[in-house]
Amino acid sequence: MRNRVVGVSVAIVAVVGALFQVHAQIRSDPIAQDAGPTFEPYRFEAADGTVVAAERGEFWVPENRDDPESRRIKLAFVRFASTNPEPAAPIVYLAGGPGAPGVGTARRERFPLFMALRAVADVIAFDQRGTGWSNDIPRCDTGRAYPLDQPLTRERLIPFMRDQARACAGFWEEAGIDLTGYNTWESAADLDDLRRALGADRITLWGISYGTHLGLATLKRYPDRIDKAVFASIEDLHETVKLPALTDAFFVRVQEAIDADATAAALFPDLSALMRKVYDRLDAAPVTVAVATGDGGQARLSIGRLDVQMLVSGMVSDPPYLAYLPAMFAAMAGGDFDEVGQTIHDRIRSDFGRFASGMPEAMDSASGIAAQRLELVEAQARTALLGDALNYPMPHLAGAYGVPDLGDDFRAPIRSDVPTLFLSGTLDGRTYPESAADTAARFGNAAHVLIENAGHNLFMASPEVADTILEFLEHGRTERTRIVLPPPAFAH
Repeated sequence: MRNRVVGVSVAIVAVVGALFQVHAQIRSDPIAQDAGPTFEPYRFEAADGTVVAAERGEFWVPENRDDPESRRIKLAFVRFASTNPEPAAPIVYLAGGPGAPGVGTARRERFPLFMALRAVADVIAFDQRGTGWSNDIPRCDTGRAYPLDQPLTRERLIPFMRDQARACAGFWEEAGIDLTGYNTWESAADLDDLRRALGADRITLWGISYGTHLGLATLKRYPDRIDKAVFASIEDLHETVKLPALTDAFFVRVQEAIDADATAAALFPDLSALMRKVYDRLDAAPVTVAVATGDGGQARLSIGRLDVQMLVSGMVSDPPYLAYLPAMFAAMAGGDFDEVGQTIHDRIRSDFGRFASGMPEAMDSASGIAAQRLELVEAQARTALLGDALNYPMPHLAGAYGVPDLGDDFRAPIRSDVPTLFLSGTLDGRTYPESAADTAARFGNAAHVLIENAGHNLFMASPEVADTILEFLEHGRTERTRIVLPPPAFAH
């Protein structure tokens, strides 16, 4: 069985790394108090070596608009000029995370889509506050990490991480950073300032994951200044913390995909039972494995239920990683934890307990969760396959940074008549089609396209996705309701 999961470390390294490490790019630009927006020619080079002429733009905003004495921070973006002689409202890309950079995203796999959308309008790769070129928050490192010889448990993890968060909050305060300004409502105001910097009456929002959360907040705050919206892998304003029951429903769809593959169905007739078997074993006695460390040495790593749940929380984002999940659990059920242990060390435990800029945690903490929903999440988590691991660091670190909760009015359902395209993947284990359907139902001019067998990062899953987005942006509607992709090929 070990041979069946060879390569799992490589397969999941990128997605799990993105979930647990968003590194700060430290900047030390002088603070300009009254500078207007600036633009300069920019030679944009994509990761594949393609070079296009673009513009780099910058503008300044208060870090905290509620504080008249607030310092000002620089926000940056790249503008790709439209190829349309009569361009529509500028299309602003809203990266997920929170914490992912818009400019960095435009350089990688989605670069062709950024270029394709120029047929409609100017396309803006925007670095939100606290990300990429728009980040000047120094990295915090307390010098402490969660001990490798202890498995992750909620009882040890939460107090440890809250202590770390409080220490870093003090460090950032001493550095002159006002973390209370890092919330989605402030970021929505940044987008309206970006609109003004672009000289546009309206902008079109194009977001994914947390980017849809920010997009919905912007629609709520500035309904008359948004032309259209395209949202993929939707996180509504009340959904920073996901319902574990919806994650369990996702695993039902995973089993259906397994059952459609005769070989996989014979090997993995009940994935949920297999997962619980491994959890029960780890609950009875954590497993200790030898792992290679980054300095060329070795260490002993203790693995418990929560370690595995954290790892799986990253793997469920997309089918290429999900395809390894059944074989990985079969290996563990057979007593082989070596490769899984190395992956847990490399992608979760080696740096667990350290923070980068604090922006992702502050943003999530501010978006918060209503008391009634928290009770429901806690009740569902007691029996759910991933417990509450998928939601980390919320609500685990809520309040630890001293960041105010934006409140139930912020999280209240939004209704809108702005033409909006919603895109959902049936094999997205991070955000869920059921939630997207609920959100779309409150929009008077919505289209919801379900993409069978797509995951969380669905923009490049099929050429039909780009075609659908272009059709919607050009006409404000699409006839498509479903796109069907091949099912995942499960590792054996």
